[in-house]
Amino acid sequence: MTQADARLAARLAAGAGDLLIDLRATAGLTGKELGARGDAESNAYLIRELAAARPGDAVLSEESADTPARLSSRRVWIVDPLDGTREFAMPDRSDWAVHVALWEAARGITAAAVAQPALNAVYASDTARAVRHDRARPVIVVSDSRPPAFAPAVAAALGAELRPMGSAGAKAMAVLRGDADAYLHAGGQWEWDSAAPVGVAVAAGLSASRLDGSPLEYNQPHPYLPDLLICLPELAQRLLAVVAR
Repeated sequence: MTQADARLAARLAAGAGDLLIDLRATAGLTGKELGARGDAESNAYLIRELAAARPGDAVLSEESADTPARLSSRRVWIVDPLDGTREFAMPDRSDWAVHVALWEAARGITAAAVAQPALNAVYASDTARAVRHDRARPVIVVSDSRPPAFAPAVAAALGAELRPMGSAGAKAMAVLRGDADAYLHAGGQWEWDSAAPVGVAVAAGLSASRLDGSPLEYNQPHPYLPDLLICLPELAQRLLAVVAR
């Protein structure tokens, strides 16, 4: 059901994105109140729609209580209803996203979608293709609020430009679109932050791994993934070597 699941992921990410756009325009809220409302309403929509479309599957969501039952499930949806809550609450920011991914036992992430509603864009694992741009100076996107302390040294070693950005999904999709060449993160993330971006990126032909080069593993008992590299495949080994130094 990989293609059907990818289509479902895309539909749900788009639907949650539409809900968030409407909320942003009409709720009359700002700041943390708007962000909290967005988190809650998008999560309620995704949980409801997944229960209707895939009633036998488990769900791991940033905005719902975790349960050990998912560890024995063969299929687990990993969702971030609003990735980049801070940016969503800022009217001039577009770097926030909705993440919907499916993990399957022994297969990993098999379907995924990332919506960037403020850009009217949805990227899905069954249709996305990475775009390459020739540029003399590589662009590395990093967290706007907590970039890796070693990122300037990595950029200097590669002659690269560092570009801060919000949501993990927004950064990963910037690499997918060719607006950047790599997304570098360290210092803490959860599975829902990266599952959908990684699923889309890998399906589109990009490289994704931990910063030590090991695989990204999902549906773990403690769903914490502290670091991440998404980049063009031809840059992966060079970047990993520089990070290791």
